[in-house]
Amino acid sequence: MVISRQEKNSQCIAALDEQAEASRLKRGMGIADARAMYPSIEIIEAEPAADLRLLESLADWCDRYTPLVALDGVDGLFLDISGCAHLFGGEKALLDDLLARLFQQGFDARAGLASTAGAAWAAARFSSGSGILPEGQEKRFMEPLPLSALRLDPGVRAGLESVGLRSVGSIMAASRAPLVRRFGAVLLVRLDQALGRIEEAISPRLPVASLSVERHFAEPIVLIEDIERLVLMLSAGLKRDLERRGEGARTLELCLFRVDGAVSRVAVSASMPIREPRLIGKLFHERLAALETSIEVGYGFDLVRLSAFSTTLFETEQGDLTGETASNDEDIALFADRVRARLGRNTLLKPMLVESHLPERAASLLPFDEMRPKRVEPSRSDRKNLPASCNSFPERPLRLFIRPEPIHVPMTEVPEGAPPHFHWRRALHRVARAEGPERIAPEWWRQENNAETRDYFRVEDSNGHRYWLYREGLYGVPGSNPPRWYMQGFSA
Repeated sequence: MVISRQEKNSQCIAALDEQAEASRLKRGMGIADARAMYPSIEIIEAEPAADLRLLESLADWCDRYTPLVALDGVDGLFLDISGCAHLFGGEKALLDDLLARLFQQGFDARAGLASTAGAAWAAARFSSGSGILPEGQEKRFMEPLPLSALRLDPGVRAGLESVGLRSVGSIMAASRAPLVRRFGAVLLVRLDQALGRIEEAISPRLPVASLSVERHFAEPIVLIEDIERLVLMLSAGLKRDLERRGEGARTLELCLFRVDGAVSRVAVSASMPIREPRLIGKLFHERLAALETSIEVGYGFDLVRLSAFSTTLFETEQGDLTGETASNDEDIALFADRVRARLGRNTLLKPMLVESHLPERAASLLPFDEMRPKRVEPSRSDRKNLPASCNSFPERPLRLFIRPEPIHVPMTEVPEGAPPHFHWRRALHRVARAEGPERIAPEWWRQENNAETRDYFRVEDSNGHRYWLYREGLYGVPGSNPPRWYMQGFSA
């Protein structure tokens, strides 16, 4: 069986099984040539998107060995196991466990272990031994290998081979300056990365948690109740680390590693920093109850990990004589966190005042777990600038529109005055009383579509309804558009 893919307007072999490879078929060979040699071969069209999803699922599963996992092309993974090997009994034990578990899942995988990413990449593909390269042996190991061990582009490899440079050792022995001039700096960068002369960073595909606690099991667990009890146990260990750092967790994630390689991730967030196992357990109880039908247990989970991805300073409060320190704000925050864990993060929103001149931007609906902006109170100087007659009306109406609605004003008595009547929502409103104007300048630092100055008026119609109108623009300004009138809000 071979896998075909489109390449330069022709179908070629992208992958093949052992039997096809033993029949002298190779990657890159045309499908027509392969079918001519073996008419009975089975050909399957490649699915790059499905291959990528499979590789990403393997990367998630490899998180059980190290949080620093990165994708390497379309068929490989980089794992930075620095500081993690001792948890599995050493580097060889970790590598053996990794390959054994992948084999049990049905994968034919090769692995290499070295002190540099480039040497490990080459060891996984060209080593005939255990794949473990001792530190300091990178140069001796790389010398006899072909140029493909340096992760070079095919065009660069072809150019090097055309001048007789066919191994990594020949590159090492050649003068560096002519190589750079003819083949570019990438060639020597790859060589120096493999030999450890240049640091090559591994960028993890997922964020790395600041604190984590985990538990391995000889017998997999399958019940949600057992998982909830484990959350309480893991939270106790996480609490000790948080107390030592004087912090509390804001975002927590529970990773469930299934025996067959699938990984389930359950995340919760808190509006206030927490570290008590009881509170953490309540949040995960609600989240697991909401996801119970979507979590596929399969043959069970053999590893459970609790991680704190976001932590902040935990401020302790002095308790009263009864020893109670919980305030109403904390009770409301815990209630909101449990509701959002069950029904979704944006289920509960809280209106908060923000700094803005424009009324429609002076408030925003934010989730409970976001940082709260400081409350903005009108200054006394702003209140002094208003007319004395404004005391008969509230400064702002109770109902504000998210977007101001246009109104039609046929005429005004004076250019700077309020309209005698206006049309809004197919109704004529005659103004009985009016106050204003209150001028609000546009926000010049975020000016959009050449916004103009607004003059606000508080008006009351003949039926006793009170509205908040504004005029955008001024009358009689040469070269400017005629002023437009809008309804900003109304009083109850």
